Amino acid sequence: MSTRLDLDLPVSELTAVICDIASVSGDEQVLADAVERALRECPHLEVDREGDTVLARTMTAPHNAGAVIVAGHLDTVPVAGNLPVTRDGEFLWGRGTVDMKGGVAVMLRLAAHIPEPRRDVTYVFYDNEEVAADLNGLGRISRNRPELLRGDFAVLMEPTAAAVEGGCNGTLRVEVTVRGTAAHSARWWKGSNAIHDVAPVLERLRAYVPAEVEVDGLVYREGLNAVGIEGGIAGNVIPDRCVVAVNYRFAPDKSEQQALAHVSEVFEGFELKLADTAPAARPGLGEPAAAAFVEAVGGDVRAKEGWTDVARFSALGIPAVNYGPGDPLLAHADDERVDLREIRVCEERMRAWLAG
Repeated sequence: MSTRLDLDLPVSELTAVICDIASVSGDEQVLADAVERALRECPHLEVDREGDTVLARTMTAPHNAGAVIVAGHLDTVPVAGNLPVTRDGEFLWGRGTVDMKGGVAVMLRLAAHIPEPRRDVTYVFYDNEEVAADLNGLGRISRNRPELLRGDFAVLMEPTAAAVEGGCNGTLRVEVTVRGTAAHSARWWKGSNAIHDVAPVLERLRAYVPAEVEVDGLVYREGLNAVGIEGGIAGNVIPDRCVVAVNYRFAPDKSEQQALAHVSEVFEGFELKLADTAPAARPGLGEPAAAAFVEAVGGDVRAKEGWTDVARFSALGIPAVNYGPGDPLLAHADDERVDLREIRVCEERMRAWLAG
């Protein structure tokens, strides 16, 4: 029996229903089917489906009014005994309540109940955000069907505790390798211990002072940290290789190439290999559409310290911000929970922005 979503439910109740449809990355089909079916029942929407990504757009605003994109992902990290959801007063507990089915519920309510927005809107409900970047549904759409992502501005409804967070830091991971000479540990003096020799790498990290960089009026905190270390093959062998994984979170004033050049300078003299990288995104708050959004939803604007898919919009030349319900510090936690008042506030403010 197919799952049906009632988009007339209050947003807090709709959030609970969506959360109880488990949609761990790679297993979003049931929820994507339900989202597609509900949106196709709205006569003012044009709906597309690409894999487990569903897009719905309005085509009613004046041609010169511009267009915007509102996006959110359907998937969650694995369930940790925290479904079905439970409610305690104004808090909803369970997987996906923060990251980010409260935002998805807001999007569905807006899509269904604002038939004639001031600006045409494309709503993007995408899959595989929580896993490898090459699987990301938004990235797949941007590569294969970029014409579906046309707009002057985008809102990514990632959890921000109902505050506007502009742009995002970029992220880069390298592997720093130290070589030694293998030997039997009973005759250790015949070898050269690569794990011992990795100490200067760790010392450079410990001495490193990360920058705080102002970009378009927002201050982004950088960071350079060891996130893993691997070496040794047996308990009686002097290791001939040790690898330290290092993550660099860099501000939007740098390109990926500039970030890699900086890390290479920090570890000059060591063997370095780029493992993965994702660009930063400038906040773009000077753009008229972005300024209008900030004015409509109110509150202070802060920098987004983590990486989000606003960077994908930035790469398409579309300024974007993060804005959604839920404390991001509770995302992925076993005790994940959302304040339902934030979900209602986000719906009210987004509705005011889109409907006027």
